Amino acid sequence: MPMSEAQVHTYLLYSWFILSAVVFLALLFITAPYGRHSRGGWGPTIPSALGWVVMEAPAALVILVFYLVAPRPVSAAAWVFLGLWELHYIHRSFIYPFRARLAGKTMPLSVALMAIFFNGVNGYLNGRYFTALGPEYPADWLTDPRFLAGVAVFLVGLAANLHSDTILINLRAPGETGYKIPHGGLFRLVTCPNYLGEMVEWCGWALLTWSTPGLAFAAWTAANLLPRALTHHKWYREKFPDYPPRRRAVIPFLL
Repeated sequence: MPMSEAQVHTYLLYSWFILSAVVFLALLFITAPYGRHSRGGWGPTIPSALGWVVMEAPAALVILVFYLVAPRPVSAAAWVFLGLWELHYIHRSFIYPFRARLAGKTMPLSVALMAIFFNGVNGYLNGRYFTALGPEYPADWLTDPRFLAGVAVFLVGLAANLHSDTILINLRAPGETGYKIPHGGLFRLVTCPNYLGEMVEWCGWALLTWSTPGLAFAAWTAANLLPRALTHHKWYREKFPDYPPRRRAVIPFLL
């Protein structure tokens, strides 16, 4: 007897948690080859700005499709979920790549394809859960303490992410190359406050949706960004002898 979609969704979700742990362990030893860690041996490359659009746009679009074809009325809370999701991903897909001064830079096509796969599955797990397979959120969910606290955490993380990205973008004048030590904002405490902000964002998402797919997304964010933050931190310490010794990698005062 074939499995129902609800069963497929559940098994995929469990597998998604397991895969996030595998990816976390792998990234402790293998650094994704883009940005300052670009290197050969990963196949053909594409312009970085194009890569960002191509790999992040599915996150914005896949979940939207599930909302548009929802087999039941979408609750007010679920529409708010979509708004917060798109607030992050419209910026990440269609604004950030053109702010980040990526002209002349490339990334491996393989990295973009892996990101497309992740964003497609993640969009399915979350979008289908909120519009068809998960429980319907009641009208009073918008005043539930978990929702209110989660939205606050999400917006704080988003603000930290955007502010830190802006500091990084403004480190170099137009046409200038090379790397500098960033200062200001949460850079006073950690090397990668943009990653810290994104992890806080999706922890807020897990809280405000109070859902297993939301928790899986938070786990994946940490699995991807924690190892990369550690690699960034090591890179800065090796490249800059005067790098602030008390600055941690991603979690203030701890890691």
